[in-house]
Amino acid sequence: MLQVQLEIQLIAIVTAVACALPGVYLVLRRMTLMSDAISHAILPGIVLAFFLTESLSSPLLILAAAGTGVLTVVFVELLQRTKLVKEDAAIGLTFPALFSIGVILISRFAGNVHLDMDAVLLGELAYAPLNRLEIASYDLGPVSLYVMGGILMLSLVFIFVFYKELKLATFDAGLAATLGFAPALIHYGLMTLVSVTIVGAFDAVGSILVVALIAGPPATAYLMTDRLSRMLILSAVIGSVNAVSGYWLAHLFDVSIAGAIATMTLLVFGLIFLCVPNRGLIAIARRHARQRWEFAQTMLVIHLLNHEGLPEAEEESAIANLHEHLSWDPTFAHQVVRYALNNRCVLQEETQLVLTEHGRSVAQQALVQ
Repeated sequence: MLQVQLEIQLIAIVTAVACALPGVYLVLRRMTLMSDAISHAILPGIVLAFFLTESLSSPLLILAAAGTGVLTVVFVELLQRTKLVKEDAAIGLTFPALFSIGVILISRFAGNVHLDMDAVLLGELAYAPLNRLEIASYDLGPVSLYVMGGILMLSLVFIFVFYKELKLATFDAGLAATLGFAPALIHYGLMTLVSVTIVGAFDAVGSILVVALIAGPPATAYLMTDRLSRMLILSAVIGSVNAVSGYWLAHLFDVSIAGAIATMTLLVFGLIFLCVPNRGLIAIARRHARQRWEFAQTMLVIHLLNHEGLPEAEEESAIANLHEHLSWDPTFAHQVVRYALNNRCVLQEETQLVLTEHGRSVAQQALVQ
């Protein structure tokens, strides 16, 4: 493996984990679209900071963009608090306005400056290793790796220090306020972290992949566990897997790395969505099918119990007549009988069905309930 390939994968992994950790709280708070809003709305902050510094490498660009991200959150919440506009509409009004301001500023005043719109939106991880950090003529590696590594450490420290406060404010903001945890302050601290993360990932992967990395791994982990600590760990692992597999998918088909990682994020989510035990679509379909057969079996044993010992019992328990008495399709009635026989709820004596002790217990329990 070439050094450049290793560096690209390391940048992708660190970026994915850095985005996934705060993304967990956005998913739990049902604020995932806020990441999309921030990723677009920070553009005017970048442009204005460039006008002041006339440098694309100035740290002021990160600070200005992060401030614009927090400003986006403030605008959205101000609109939402009026009760005249819901949160999704407030987001839809705010970030296009800010993003369009950034586009207008670039087209009007920075036409000759390398602020490429395609790179901003799509990103290009293949170019990230070209921007090197050099100190005293020593090449220390890609700048993006250090930037995202620092943001990742900031996220880990923030989550570790404020874990209980974030957990309580996320699941019960009212209780957090009662206990004096200042949920509004925690909320804006989290949104500031999200803004800084998005800004840091902006140059390397672009805004579209940032949204995929923030939403995809946490949403996938949410299907797998109910515990916050496990969700954080699973999100980081899933994000790393998506990053590496997406890179090699791009390498195999010679396509955009950012697009391939986003595609793998969707594919992994779809796989978990279908196959995760107990919660996946396949598990749900199997559970519904099992419940359907169990309900039909219960109806059968109740029918047999209600006519047990009566003069008409022989006619009512005849296998050939069951579909008429229970208003079932003949094929379905035959399948239910076979299901009940397999579960030892009934026994077949020539052309009749007879309840077993287990079947009688099932019927009596259902009648009691």
